[in-house]
Amino acid sequence: MTTFTLRPVDPVADAPTLHAWVTHPKGHFWQMADSDVAAVESAYVEIDVNPSHEAFIGMANGEAVFLVERYDPAGDPVGDAYSVQPGDVGMHVLVAPTDAPVPGFTREVFAMIMRWLFEDPAVQRVVVEPDADNRAVHALNEWAGFAVHSRVSLPGKDALLSFCTRADHAASAARRGAAA
Repeated sequence: MTTFTLRPVDPVADAPTLHAWVTHPKGHFWQMADSDVAAVESAYVEIDVNPSHEAFIGMANGEAVFLVERYDPAGDPVGDAYSVQPGDVGMHVLVAPTDAPVPGFTREVFAMIMRWLFEDPAVQRVVVEPDADNRAVHALNEWAGFAVHSRVSLPGKDALLSFCTRADHAASAARRGAAA
């Protein structure tokens, strides 16, 4: 059984690890493929000082294996694409690339993140805006209970704006234990 924990990103100490993740071909949707370590550090310093955006390193059994960001959509470009509601929280996730993928691991990470987000009683709906071409994450989002709202143009990408309410997640395949 996997034990997950989260810790805040340390922009300086974590920059080399995050750089390896976001510049790997699997991380191309993070739009940082050509960034150097200093640029990644700078991006996470900006997040660190932003009161409406948080970044966390996800640990599995003590090993850093994913990045999750939680943010207020009202303070993000996505907030201009729809009518932000009280209780909305935005989320970004990146599971670290690996040479030894474990079947079902990404779903396990995603399910843990959704539980974590909904542990906050103020959160009523999770908002995501993945690149429209990211078919793998669209399938994962659907599995977790997200419904596509619309296609939107955001800085650097065309995205599928999608929402997942508490009820949507409770009725999802993720909560029923079904495969993606």
